[in-house]
Parts: sequence; C-alpha cells; structure tokens
Amino acid sequence: QVQLVESGGGLVQAGDSLRLSCAASGRINYPMGWFRQAPGKEREFVAGSRWSGIGAYYADSVKGRFTISRDNADNTLALQMNSLKPEDTAVYYCAADFRDRIYSDFASLRMSYWGKGTLVTVSL
Repeated sequence: QVQLVESGGGLVQAGDSLRLSCAASGRINYPMGWFRQAPGKEREFVAGSRWSGIGAYYADSVKGRFTISRDNADNTLALQMNSLKPEDTAVYYCAADFRDRIYSDFASLRMSYWGKGTLVTVSL
C-alpha cells in the first residue's frame, strides 16, 4: 500500500554530515522510521517517528547526532546525520507501518513496508 524511496546516501569523511530523504507515496501520517544494515551485520533500528509524528525514538548509538523529521509539504521523511562515524557505514532503509508503533516495535523491526535502501559510507 505504501511505496518508499530513499535518497541522499553517499561517501563522506568522519565528522561530516548527510541528510537522507524518504519519499512516501502513501499516507504521510503512518509511523515511519530509519533502519540500517552494516556489512556483515544484522539490520538495526536507527530512528522512528510515531503515528502523525506524535513522538520520536532514537537508537542509543545515534542519539544527539541524528534527527528524524517529517515534511508534510513534500510528503517525505528525513534523517539528518551529523558527526558521522565510520561505524555509521551501512545501507539505510526507510520503513513504514499501517499501525501505530512504539519503541519496542521499531527496535524489533516490526514494520510492514520497506524501501530499497541507500548506501552511506563514512571513511576515516
């Protein structure tokens, strides 16, 4: 029901910033989030926005550095990433669900719709 397309990934140096964007064809008020999968590792939760943006959650590893936001005018979800570290290197995925999601749902990757991902590479 929802199509998601990520963009904004690229190659940057440690300490740099990147802004990822997720274009949603469905309802913008769906709970949405960002997830990532580093080489050789399992996919993990990064940041989530609850139904209608009622609240936001962040993984401990990105708190204070990443900010999730919604742009209703453009029908997009963004992830502002600052002070990037090599360990942030991963394919970043945008995801959504048709139900409200709380932290445990995001952390357990309980999302129904997924984008194809965009690669972020952070070098030293």
